[in-house]
Amino acid sequence: MAKIDGSVEPGFEKVRDEFARNFSERNELGAAVSIYHQGKKVVDLWGGQRNMQTGEPWEEDTCVLVFSTTKGVSSMAVAHAHSKGLFDYDDTVAQHWPEFAENGKGEITIRQLFSHKAGLCAIDEPLDFAKLSDPDQVARAIGMQKPAWEPGQRQGYHGITLGWYESELLRRVDPQKRTIGRYFQDEIAKPLDIEFYIGLPEDFPRDRVAVLDAYAPWQMLFHLNKLPWQFVKNFLNPKSITSRSFSNPRVLGLPRRYNDVDMQSIELPASNGIGQARGIAKAYGEFATGGKNLGLTAETLTALIEPSDLPTGGSMDEVLHINSSFSLGYLKPSADIKFGSSNHSFGTPGAGGSLGFADPDAGIGYAYTMNRMGFHLLFDPREQALRSAMYDCLGIEQL
Repeated sequence: MAKIDGSVEPGFEKVRDEFARNFSERNELGAAVSIYHQGKKVVDLWGGQRNMQTGEPWEEDTCVLVFSTTKGVSSMAVAHAHSKGLFDYDDTVAQHWPEFAENGKGEITIRQLFSHKAGLCAIDEPLDFAKLSDPDQVARAIGMQKPAWEPGQRQGYHGITLGWYESELLRRVDPQKRTIGRYFQDEIAKPLDIEFYIGLPEDFPRDRVAVLDAYAPWQMLFHLNKLPWQFVKNFLNPKSITSRSFSNPRVLGLPRRYNDVDMQSIELPASNGIGQARGIAKAYGEFATGGKNLGLTAETLTALIEPSDLPTGGSMDEVLHINSSFSLGYLKPSADIKFGSSNHSFGTPGAGGSLGFADPDAGIGYAYTMNRMGFHLLFDPREQALRSAMYDCLGIEQL
């Protein structure tokens, strides 16, 4: 039996039971789950192994890479800048970044871009680590990109590019010209005293980072009962928009490479955030309960809970091949994708199973992280068991 540490407040014992069951029945390797309710930490659990090869345990200070769960954390930095009045979501991107207007993008709004409706999910210019380490070169490459469709007519998951666009907008509007990783540290991580990094510091102790037990893309073919078959087919087709959205440079589409120092050190604000479940949950909890400690405005929080307008072409995602709804960097509940107690919830799941989200109606900030990647596109059974137990403990009905 895996050793489980941490604490749960009285009334939340069922979450601990399901967390233990993940190890005994659902093939968990190492993981953590944390829940904040009305600003108070009520669940903080961790257990298992942070490194399968050495058997080293997952400890209280263990951090782990969370893939696209990073998007929600990065979008907190954008929301914070919005609360400071640095931009409006309905501004055109080009108002703050004139070069962005190239190739017919002059009328794209920040809201469209950050809601995956701008057709900028893939970048044509070949990128490498040298370019990705230079924000100016990244800005030039993404700024000149031609949309894959008429912005606003369709939607397609900006799996990697979303974070680059968010970071460059921040650099343009922030008086200090900070990248999103630096902005997040200064304006959110430090005030909340949480540990989460978009680009791991050079001096960070590497033995504190859990090693991912990651799959190779071809292995998805053996899990078509868990993944949309059209997504798998297109992910493995290098000419498709799905494949191109995750493979520039190619290593970005290889989950195992995210264990490497070079992948963890650069800023990939959509995919390589590293931190702790309690930090993600605490930040979402702050957003779920008014954002006083961060100075968030009611206008910003209202924008985050509002439903997203569907593109004229409907809710089918051109990249993921599922019906979905995204808004301002976040996944929103929809007819086919349900989480939280109401449509006001917002968050992002990460490849392999992680999830962070805010449920403002219930006052919840929630996060689950793990190092053994599963194959479900959105909600992993390990995570779903914990989330269901949480709502049972609170006596609140999920969507």
